[in-house]
Amino acid sequence: MKKLKFSDSKKIVIKVGTSTIANNDGFDKEFLVKLSSEVSSWMDNGIGVVIVSSGAIFAGLKKLKVNDKPNILSELQAAAAIGQMDLAQVYKDIFTKNNKIAAQVLLTHEDLSDRKRYLNARSTINNLITSGVVPIINENDTVSTEEIQFGDNDNLAAMVANLIEADYLVLLTDQEGLFSNDPAIDINASLIEKAFTDDKRLDSLAKNTSSRYGTGGMVTKIEAARRASLSGTHTIIANGKIDETFFKLFNNKSVGTFLESRLEKKIAKKKWLADNLRSCGRLILDKGASIAILEKGKSLLPIGVLEVEGKFDRGEVVSCVDSKGIEIAKGLVNYNSVDSKKICGVSSDEIKSILGFMNEVNIIHRDNLVVM
Repeated sequence: MKKLKFSDSKKIVIKVGTSTIANNDGFDKEFLVKLSSEVSSWMDNGIGVVIVSSGAIFAGLKKLKVNDKPNILSELQAAAAIGQMDLAQVYKDIFTKNNKIAAQVLLTHEDLSDRKRYLNARSTINNLITSGVVPIINENDTVSTEEIQFGDNDNLAAMVANLIEADYLVLLTDQEGLFSNDPAIDINASLIEKAFTDDKRLDSLAKNTSSRYGTGGMVTKIEAARRASLSGTHTIIANGKIDETFFKLFNNKSVGTFLESRLEKKIAKKKWLADNLRSCGRLILDKGASIAILEKGKSLLPIGVLEVEGKFDRGEVVSCVDSKGIEIAKGLVNYNSVDSKKICGVSSDEIKSILGFMNEVNIIHRDNLVVM
């Protein structure tokens, strides 16, 4: 499989760790200016960029003049509530200087585990990207009741990469990448420039370290890379403090540690769909829609659906069958069974007038369809 060049990516998720965004004076303005300038340039070249940023708790503790990170959840939540205001403002300011709009998106575990909220989050983020906006994502620490442990947002970034089907996940840290041993104690430690995400040797290389304010170490970065790889997303771990990092990334030069997914993005999703034997319903298609899916690789539009069978929610797997009852495809449906019945057989421009809203112009997008 030929690796996709970084510069040819359509969507990239960048995770900024606390150790990268912060310094002794507060937020590292020099780094943030560099980040916004490079990201804006990538966007101008057609790449959609999502930033998953840590730093809210750090900023709150700084404002409260608390030197050590507390262990009590309510104190962390209070710090996050204070710091989130400053974090959002600093991103707004730096991207405004590059004539870009930044949007704040706060997520919790529940948002990415509940089907409806997952789909809503995906639609919102993708719409922001399409509109040329930079989504700045963080865990909604102020309402997370279980724990504030996405892994310094490493795992959150991986989940976002899966959510939007990103080509690359870039984990920016204060380290050059993954080493054969802890370089702080072993002067002979060497940089691991490339490995596959499923390489078992990675587990023995990572050390469960943490920074003063952050909660992530190399262990969580490897976990994140493996999670992202399930959607065919490649991961790069690199030092965000080094000036040449961004230049090397966009010019497809080796930088940091490259953790490669063995799965091609589309193949990963199609394989999951094909292996998901349980369909929650059936869409009976007319001849034109069947041909469009089988021979032309098109999305399924409402006008091509003759009948809707079964009960299903938005985002569930449904079977697409031709007029003879033969299953020709499976896919993730954009409307529940009740709404699908209302719009079957009608043109896409009638959806909003019938339902009062429109999730998508198609019932199943071609990227969410697998031909059987």
